[in-house]
Amino acid sequence: MTTPDSHAQIQVYQQDPADLKAWIKTQALELGFADCVIAKPDAQAELARLQEYLDRGYHGDMKFLEDNLEKRANPALLVPGTRSIICVRMDYLVEAPEPRYIPYAPNSAIIARYARGRDYHKIMRGRLKTLATKIRAKVGDFESRPFADSAPIFEKSLAESAGMGWTGKHTLLIHKKSGSFFVLGELFTSLDLPFDAPASKHCGSCTACIDICPTQAIVEPYMLDARRCIAYLTIEYKGVIPEDLRRGIGNRVFGCDDCQLICPWNSFAQVTSVEDFHPRHSLDQVSLLDLWQWDEATFLSATEGSPMRRTGYQSFMRNIAIGMGNAPFDEQIVRALHQQRAHHDEIVQVHIDWALQEQLAKSS
Repeated sequence: MTTPDSHAQIQVYQQDPADLKAWIKTQALELGFADCVIAKPDAQAELARLQEYLDRGYHGDMKFLEDNLEKRANPALLVPGTRSIICVRMDYLVEAPEPRYIPYAPNSAIIARYARGRDYHKIMRGRLKTLATKIRAKVGDFESRPFADSAPIFEKSLAESAGMGWTGKHTLLIHKKSGSFFVLGELFTSLDLPFDAPASKHCGSCTACIDICPTQAIVEPYMLDARRCIAYLTIEYKGVIPEDLRRGIGNRVFGCDDCQLICPWNSFAQVTSVEDFHPRHSLDQVSLLDLWQWDEATFLSATEGSPMRRTGYQSFMRNIAIGMGNAPFDEQIVRALHQQRAHHDEIVQVHIDWALQEQLAKSS
């Protein structure tokens, strides 16, 4: 008589690994994932690069990157029993982007494209759980755990090692037929599946992403100083943004897509099939003045289930103040900055004062 556990092991053993791998990939695509590869649970090769990054201090206040280095390098320490990692990606563009950088319109506010809809972390984990359920129904019980930027994992390194793309000079993953406008997720499993091979690199001599960065955050190919990166400054960083970086931020109030928009490979970027990535609250065409009128209750309501909740209300207002300072002179902006100054904390007030100085300097 077999126990449920031994029966499950027999079922898994009877599945041809190559056939099972092909079936899993088909199921992943049917669930809305744009791609699926199988990675070996080994990211040791990435550890030296991360250590150099940390030694240079390029991670800024992201101290969590200093922790759990062993688990990042060896995923089996994070989830014991892991034998293969199913890596997936989801495209998030709702329309084809302009092929090159275009200056912003007066008073417009730019929010990174991935953050205009629902929080992809929840979408990704939910679909990975569904994928695990489908696999379990076919092969029997096995250990699995889904992740979406939610644990100490070298996501890009694992996906790259299995052919999801290559790391571009802007440090983002690029797929030859899909560009870089996608997010990653992983399903750690105890299944013995054949691993996919890495893809070749195709950046060549191109330096478009390095040249276009408004704050020169890409200090050398494949090395990003987060302390200068607009995405880090407007999302992760909670302090006073250095004055010499404020003009470069322009009107980007949450994240930045410039290094991706300029990338030639994004002429092949795919439009998403996932409805949840579509903009909510008109966040693809909102003005700085409109956002400046949000009180904290409005912010919390409008960002419910959104990645934008991460930055926090006061930091979001700080970002908008910088955008208003960078906008062409507008008496409405000057009045709005004066009216709201007393309603915000000291950090926001520093940026309001700077924005007023910038506006008044342009008035003449």
